Amino acid sequence: MAVFDTPQEAFGVLRPVCVQLTKTQTVENVEHLQAQLRAVSDSALQELQQYVLFPLRFTLKTPGPKRERLVQSVVECLTFVLSSTCVKEQELLQELFSELSACLYSPNSPKPAAISEELKLAVTRGLSTLMHAAYGDIILTFYEPCILPRLGFAVSLLLDLAEQEKSKQVKMAALQCLQVLLLQCDCQDHPRSLDEREQQQLGDLFASFLPGISTALTRVITGDFKQGHSIVVSSLRLFYKTVGLIMADEQLGRISKVQAKPAVEQRVAELMIHRAAEWVKNAGDKLTILIKKITECVSVHPHWKVRLELVELVKTLLLKCSQSLVESAGPLLKALVGLVNDESPEVQAQCDKVLRHFADQKVVVGNRAFADILSENLYSLATSLPRLMNSQDDQGKFSTLSLLLGYLKLLGPKVNFILNSVAHLQRLSKALIQVLELDVAGIKVVEERRWNSDDLSASPAASAAEPWNQIQRRYFRFFTDERIFLLLRQICQLLGFYGNLYLLVDHFMELYRESVVYRKQASMIVNELVAGAAGLEVEDLHKNHIRTSPEELREIVKSILEEYMSQENWYLVTCIEAEEMEEELMMKQSGLQAVTAGAHTCQVTSFPALSKPSPTICSMNSNVWQICIQLEGIGHFAYALGKDFRLLLMSALYPVLEKAGDQTLLISQAATNAMMDICHACGYESLQHLINQNSDYLVNGISLNLRHLAQHPHTPKVLEVMLRNSDASLLPLVTDVVQDVLATLDQFYDKRATSFVGVLHALLAALARWFPDTRQLQEQSFGKVGSHLSQRPATLEKGFENTTAEDIEQFLLNYLKEKDVADGNVSDFDNEEEEPSVPPEVESDMRPDVEPPLPVQIQIAKNVMERCIHLLSDKNLKIRLKVLDVLDLCVVVLHCHKNQLLPLAHRAWPSLVHRLTNDDPLAVLRAFKVLRTLGGKCGDFLRSRFCKDVLPKLAGSLVTQAPVSTRAGPVYSHTLAFKLQLAVLQGLGPLCESLDLGEGDLNKVADACLIYLSAKQPVKLQEAARSVFLHLMKVDPDSTWLLLNELYCPEQFAPPHPSLCPVQLQGSPGQQNPYTANVLRLLKELQ
Repeated sequence: MAVFDTPQEAFGVLRPVCVQLTKTQTVENVEHLQAQLRAVSDSALQELQQYVLFPLRFTLKTPGPKRERLVQSVVECLTFVLSSTCVKEQELLQELFSELSACLYSPNSPKPAAISEELKLAVTRGLSTLMHAAYGDIILTFYEPCILPRLGFAVSLLLDLAEQEKSKQVKMAALQCLQVLLLQCDCQDHPRSLDEREQQQLGDLFASFLPGISTALTRVITGDFKQGHSIVVSSLRLFYKTVGLIMADEQLGRISKVQAKPAVEQRVAELMIHRAAEWVKNAGDKLTILIKKITECVSVHPHWKVRLELVELVKTLLLKCSQSLVESAGPLLKALVGLVNDESPEVQAQCDKVLRHFADQKVVVGNRAFADILSENLYSLATSLPRLMNSQDDQGKFSTLSLLLGYLKLLGPKVNFILNSVAHLQRLSKALIQVLELDVAGIKVVEERRWNSDDLSASPAASAAEPWNQIQRRYFRFFTDERIFLLLRQICQLLGFYGNLYLLVDHFMELYRESVVYRKQASMIVNELVAGAAGLEVEDLHKNHIRTSPEELREIVKSILEEYMSQENWYLVTCIEAEEMEEELMMKQSGLQAVTAGAHTCQVTSFPALSKPSPTICSMNSNVWQICIQLEGIGHFAYALGKDFRLLLMSALYPVLEKAGDQTLLISQAATNAMMDICHACGYESLQHLINQNSDYLVNGISLNLRHLAQHPHTPKVLEVMLRNSDASLLPLVTDVVQDVLATLDQFYDKRATSFVGVLHALLAALARWFPDTRQLQEQSFGKVGSHLSQRPATLEKGFENTTAEDIEQFLLNYLKEKDVADGNVSDFDNEEEEPSVPPEVESDMRPDVEPPLPVQIQIAKNVMERCIHLLSDKNLKIRLKVLDVLDLCVVVLHCHKNQLLPLAHRAWPSLVHRLTNDDPLAVLRAFKVLRTLGGKCGDFLRSRFCKDVLPKLAGSLVTQAPVSTRAGPVYSHTLAFKLQLAVLQGLGPLCESLDLGEGDLNKVADACLIYLSAKQPVKLQEAARSVFLHLMKVDPDSTWLLLNELYCPEQFAPPHPSLCPVQLQGSPGQQNPYTANVLRLLKELQ
């Protein structure tokens, strides 16, 4: 609260200070006055305004040189008074304006005086405060023709400050003061908006300043980026607000042809501008040059706020000055559309908002001149596009393509005028084809293979998170920036949305057929054209646009699919494996070109019929990408048609399933994605649902094609994919087909074993998944609740200290009885006791009753296992490995039907032993896995065979390899020998337990594994060896305990009775050795 609220009180305090300042003009007196003014209320100061201003104005008017510090203090004090009061007299306003402006004036130069930055800042702030202090309509009386010289003088000084001054603070203050002087400031001190007459008055007055203001601001805007973004933003805002006021169409339309004579002196009248048509045209032409400079510079400015202000400039000038600045429409629209894909989200959002506003107001479409300008720009861009795409860097390509995208958005349906021009369509298509060329030189595309046999998709929910527009990562020859590819996709989609789809698809499919060099690019473009025609994620700025009808779209998609899936375009060479090469070439007997390649990268080779091809990595990469792009297109088409795509499933689904089973990873992934797109688009819940609903015609196709396998070599892959992604409801449908597959395998086992064995693997994996063994699951769950590793004798659990002579006697009697049983010395009485334990069903098996029919899955597994027995000796290692996997699954499926399994296991045993003992290490690993499964399912049936044929060689191999692994370094764990050791050690324990080996065989296993308990062995081998002994504990805990204590005895055992001799074990207590740690861990498990 001020101390002096009344004018009388304030006058009493201020009078002596003002008198003193009038007498002696010093900085101290000025500061004293300002200090007293702070204690006066605004209302009291308003009454004393002129009294207080007098000494300050008197100080400024005093002739002679004055110290800058004094002038600065006076101006700051004057600014304080004006900020607290209102100027209510026109004369006072004009005088103060002139006096403040004079502080910047140098009599010897037209430029601002060489004064300090602080004084310049104080004067510009004082001028701004003065204009804001003008009360009510007094501000409009200031802008009369008579003020023109003084106003022009101030504007000139302020422009010089904004342009030449080095201080950023002074430059900003000068620009803000200019905005205030031109009544274009953003503050709220002038709430009353100007009416038409007042705007006309200001426009006429400010027209005199337009050349100076526009050129000076252009120099500031296009100056060095280092001056700061705020300077450029303020200059841009001042530029478009001033030009928008002076060149406004609304004002210029009311200008009379004859200039009225103003009531001012001749000198001032000469400064006045009559905004006639000729002046408007001349001014518009000159402004076009400046606007072009501004847009070119600002559109690449590094700061997003500057680019955002450029959008506002375009919006203001195009909306307010569309007639007067018609020649500037080209650069303005080019700047706007160039910012459509700006990296800043704020600029993008504002750009989209302005474009939508233009579309709603029909700024372009409703204005013939603007539409013609845009069309001309697009013609010009289309003509130069191939050259620009070839010569520009990534940033240049991005800017050019952003421009093209913006033109398409603004023109909308009018883009057909360009597309109907053959020359321009060819130019446009050539540029798109050129820039989309893929880099297919790397080996990784062909190298990546699909080895696993998992389902195509883990769950529908996971794939639902990947929309149709997420595509495989690809690499292009002429750019690396991902944003460029996104731009190209948007351009193609807009062309499909607004353009004549028949014309565009025809044109690009002609390029597709014309040369393999264009094929991949044409496919990508056609895919996006169809997606755009369906309106998928296309931003439509023109609401009345008529889209392509669903029927027309379906017919177009149908014709494209026919081209994509033709023999010469679908079955391309993608690998150099013998069998698959033969399959691909069988599809090429017509001599059509099979191998594609990228232009300028590798040679495109056409192979005649029955010739041996030698495809390069480059050509196979190209083929892989070609197929992937076509599969991706099928997914796009499904989304474009929605549920109407169901009508095309009969022709599309079977070929896609073929590719889903392809060994090339990229192709398999692309086919899987296409199938997921089909699922979502056609309303299927999952891949399984899709396959089950269409399984009847798929199975029919497989059955027919198996009869002509030479013409349809990929048929097994379709069945393989179906089996991996379906459920048991498919089995009745495929039973006959499985028989056909087995029959065909019997016929072509020497040529097509690889593909058929893959089908058999998928079939048996499906059977194992569809018909799990419920009894085994129950046993496993029950086993978890069972006992520990072994049930120790009660006498041992009690402890040695409570053992009596009777306990020892009973222990020895039990031991002797068990020894007699083990040696076969069993009395007749014991046999009679054991006979009732024989189950009654054994007798029933002897009856000549007819066996019930086998379940379908058992019969299939039996037939498959018979084929596997024959193929176990195939000369091809890959086939042997795959057959061993199939054999393993056959055992799993048949283990509940011992009458079927055991004879087949007997037949398979010789070949399996040969694989275990005399084959490639990879086959040994796989065969050992089969052996483990057989041991777990057949048990006693294999015991003698295993002990006789396999165990000695396995044990010998472990003993021989143990010294090698002891001395090996860390790299050894990556060798095949290590993996074989590890697999044998991990499997021996379960085999010993499941086969219930005798004491002698268990000793062989224990002796072979004992050395692997050494701390010198690799850690994983030690863990595997411990697992062997843990299983041996379950079979024979006492022998295992004794063996471990012979290796290392942790304590001295005292006899339980004085009559017994002390037991001396080899592993003396206290003597540490390499086996100590592992032995202690195992003995702890036995306690």
